[in-house]
This record gives sequence, C-alpha cells and structure tokens, in this order.
Amino acid sequence: MKTNVLYIEDDQDIGAWMHQYLEERNYAVRWLRNGDGAVEAARTCQLVILDVMLPGLDGFTIGKRLKKERPELPILMLSARTSIDDKLQGLDFADDYVTKPFHPDELIARMEVLLRRTGAAPEESIQLAHLTVYPLDNRIVNRDTGEEITLTGKQYHIFAYLLRHLGQIMTKEQMYEAVWGDPYIDGDKTLMVHIRHLREKLEIDPANPRIIETIRGVGYRVKA
Repeated sequence: MKTNVLYIEDDQDIGAWMHQYLEERNYAVRWLRNGDGAVEAARTCQLVILDVMLPGLDGFTIGKRLKKERPELPILMLSARTSIDDKLQGLDFADDYVTKPFHPDELIARMEVLLRRTGAAPEESIQLAHLTVYPLDNRIVNRDTGEEITLTGKQYHIFAYLLRHLGQIMTKEQMYEAVWGDPYIDGDKTLMVHIRHLREKLEIDPANPRIIETIRGVGYRVKA
C-alpha cells in the first residue's frame, strides 16, 4: 500500500521533479503550490514535505497550523534558508529540516525515518512509566488497569507537543505558541492549569509527577 504524502512547493520545476521522483518510488503525492487547502489535504496523508518560502502564508505558519490540527503528523521542512535561527524556528514544530540543495535519496531516507519514528504503523507505541501511548491512534492506555485515558483536545495537543520533544525541556513560551498559536503573556496561568488537569489524568500521584516534569522557572518536559 502506498504512503500518502502532502507536498507543498511553489517552484514549478522543483515541484514537478520531486513529484515524479516520489511517485516513481511508490509514494502517492498530493502537490500543492501554496497553503490553500493544506489542512484539509493533510487529514488523509501520513507525512508532509513543506517548503518555507511560499506565496501567501509562509511554511512556518502553515506547518504550525498542520501540527495543531494533527499533532502526530510528521512534517519535513525544505528550505534554502540555512541560518540557525531559521532551523530552530522550523524545528520548533517540524520533525526534520532539510536545506536546499539536497540529494533526493537523502530526502527519501529522512522520510522513512520519520514514518517509522512517528508511528506510521498503528502498532507503534511509546512507553512512559505506567502508560502506553499510541501516537497514530491518539490513544493513551494505563497498563496497570487496562483503561484508556481520554484527554480534551487542548490536553492532547500539549501532551503530543511534549512527546514530539521527548526528553527536552520546553519553555512555557514555546508550548503556548505551539498549542494556542498566540504569544505567551507572562503571568498567564492557562498552560499551568492545563498541565495540572493533565497530571490528574496521567499521573499515579499528580503531586509527585513521574511523566510531566516541571523545570522551575523554565517550563516542562516529558522524561524519556
């Protein structure tokens, strides 16, 4: 069965070349020249290849919207912009960042890594303390009780963001912008309240969390 790929690239020559190359390697490719219809198209794909420089909304904005809609969806950024600031901006939400020019075989290899790592197969899971998380199915199961844990949309987006950055300390500013799409205002308690509710659902002892760790004065992380 073919893997469905959403490819967003405005350059006609590069787009046509990559579209043909991927199709020849048994990928089913939906090619868009801009971000119009990207969120709808992403609902049926398993991976997104996204250029940064696009007409209208840029790739960073489109990518954040796609991640907000489908947190588990792997996104691979393509860009001629090589500065560390651009890479960090892309990797704040994307799963990989490839600079142009690139060899197509390297791109394929990176795609395959993302598909394996982010749960292209429903059986793939993440083990955290007493929990088993199935990213593709958006399911969390308590192994001790066998019960499935239900999260609200915002709770799942927060948890999925931390899982994408497993073991990394994520600041409150990064998390708020990734989940709500707005700049974090110092003193806002919204994220803290959601984290507290998340712990009540996920942790055995919410007062002594083993899964979502608070890094005082910085933010949070999910321990690998």
